Amino acid sequence: MTMYGANPEQLASLGRTLKQQIATIEGVVSAVSSMLSGTTWVGPARDRFEQDWNTSFRTALGKLNQAFDAAGGDCIARSNDLMRVMGAR
Repeated sequence: MTMYGANPEQLASLGRTLKQQIATIEGVVSAVSSMLSGTTWVGPARDRFEQDWNTSFRTALGKLNQAFDAAGGDCIARSNDLMRVMGAR
């Protein structure tokens, strides 16, 4: 028999972990942007990387943060709902 459901504490922990990753990703964006602006590097390779960084890479990391925020919030909300249903809150 297949079981459906979740452990509320584990689900809440997953949600918090996902949300904590947002700061990590923001740190990566900040560090790379800062280092890139402070690096003496001229030429087509830099131009390509900078263009990719400012369009594709930063956009992808921003979408990842949005996904972590949404999924983390959903996990926490579902955990809270489960705890209420189970009478733990």
